[in-house]
Amino acid sequence: MGYSIEEIKQIIKDENVKFIRLQFTDLLGTVKNVEIPLSQLDKALNNEMVFDGSSIEGFVRIEESDMKLHPDLDTFVVFPWTSEKGKVARFICDIYNTDGTPFEGCPRYNLKRNLKRAEELGFTAFNIGTEPEFFLFKLDEKGEPSLELNDKGGYFDLAPTDLGENCRRDIVLELEEMGFEIEASHHEVAPGQHEIDFKYSDAIKHADDIQTFKLVVRTIARQHGLHATFMPKPLFGVNGSGMHCNMSLFKGKTNMFLDENGPLQLSETAYQFIAGTIKHALSFTAVTNPTVNSYKRLVPGYEAPCYVAWSGSNRSPLIRVPSSRGMSTRVEVRSVDPSANPYLALSVLLASGLDGIENEMEPPKAVDRNIYIMDKEEREANGVQDLPSTLSGALENLKNDPVIIEALGEHLFEHFIESKEIEWDMFRTQVHPWEREQYIQMY
Repeated sequence: MGYSIEEIKQIIKDENVKFIRLQFTDLLGTVKNVEIPLSQLDKALNNEMVFDGSSIEGFVRIEESDMKLHPDLDTFVVFPWTSEKGKVARFICDIYNTDGTPFEGCPRYNLKRNLKRAEELGFTAFNIGTEPEFFLFKLDEKGEPSLELNDKGGYFDLAPTDLGENCRRDIVLELEEMGFEIEASHHEVAPGQHEIDFKYSDAIKHADDIQTFKLVVRTIARQHGLHATFMPKPLFGVNGSGMHCNMSLFKGKTNMFLDENGPLQLSETAYQFIAGTIKHALSFTAVTNPTVNSYKRLVPGYEAPCYVAWSGSNRSPLIRVPSSRGMSTRVEVRSVDPSANPYLALSVLLASGLDGIENEMEPPKAVDRNIYIMDKEEREANGVQDLPSTLSGALENLKNDPVIIEALGEHLFEHFIESKEIEWDMFRTQVHPWEREQYIQMY
């Protein structure tokens, strides 16, 4: 668990910390900071730090702009890479209104709100393990990201092909120093693509960890003259980056997805959770895959799922049940990508699964064949739907699903739709290089 205020103050003294960053996440999943000198620490720990919410994407209008930051003591950590002359430490914060009520537009608070619903159904933990993938590109002479990859490695390759190995090793060392339990780190399928897997944890901690992970990866990559991107599909013709979400619900120390006597050793609860996830898949995709670029990854041929189905053995469907059982029994949703706001993505995934449990839904039959080689008629005969193929289509599905709208809450839902419709419209009306290549001479 976290530290007491006295312990935090002692660490600050021992580690020569001079600045404190109060971190929070905006609607789009971007980490924001308010950096304060040590002299303001007591004020921050008393939840008295006020900032202007109107300047943050998806927060509030000018006339209601004052917001308060409430640091979560459990999230205190010293950044190991900061200067010996004066280190930087951080807290992750929840956002509150000045009247002391939680701010409904705070993605972290929203996940806590959804976890309360799980508690009301008797679950004590929603455990998550994710696998965020990223690409490393070289920086150009101006320090801007180029499209030049730093290696030609492939899946699980070793040096000398994998020039990103030193960078990846340094990332792992920094993360371990910050208390992460790293389970594996390897080169991914595409050149320049990497994955570092860290230990599963409860949903709030895991979403916090994803945000910290991204920050560390980008910071250390830059020290190696590289740019790390979590963009889902930076390059045409190679695999994109996913962030598979492994989920399980616990009551105390009991994994509620396990039933050693059930079919596939899965419990009724697990099947209901899968059924709810399948029912809401088309609607939550706008949240789990929230950029125009996300839909360039969700195409056949690059290991990313584009069909709504589940399987205990097959890697082509949206939902897979990995083979390990016991405490590790879990359901994996494979469509999620690392551009998603983790607090919102976990909120909609949890709400979908809980809807299945509450309404005792039954999942369709498992599809244990390779869906990529089925034609449309075969897919329809097996009840397999296609995931949305554009952000615009995904937003339309989201607007028609009361369960997912409720999982986001009115404030986040309205701001999310507004922001993403602007993004889609900018993309739709832009003239892209592909069009000029195709048409400028032809017509």
